[in-house]
Amino acid sequence: MIPFPYPEYHPIIDAITEEIYQAYPELEEKYGEAGRRKCREDNQHHFHSLETAYQMKQEKIFVDYALWLNGILVKHGMDKQHLIDNFERIERLIKEKVDDQKEEAFKAYLQAAIQAVNENSE
Repeated sequence: MIPFPYPEYHPIIDAITEEIYQAYPELEEKYGEAGRRKCREDNQHHFHSLETAYQMKQEKIFVDYALWLNGILVKHGMDKQHLIDNFERIERLIKEKVDDQKEEAFKAYLQAAIQAVNENSE
């Protein structure tokens, strides 16, 4: 596997993972450390897609990623709220951890993705 090319996001990803496992303690019981690793990996994908959308200046890249991912998650028995919850945590935890311009763009992409997931899941 290719190493995650954005090490500056590791502290944010670790914080998101910890928050998710504190909010949903049943995940620890069900998936243990392997689940934590998968959660971190999933968040690396989220940040990679956010970075790609940002570099290309195309919100649609992240929205399409979110819709694609939600389709997969729903097929595997997860609720859309899991993805939305994760995106809301990213939105909150990037505050003052990335430059202002990137933070503003990421938040716009995350909000657009949340709206699209909600609209396409009703």
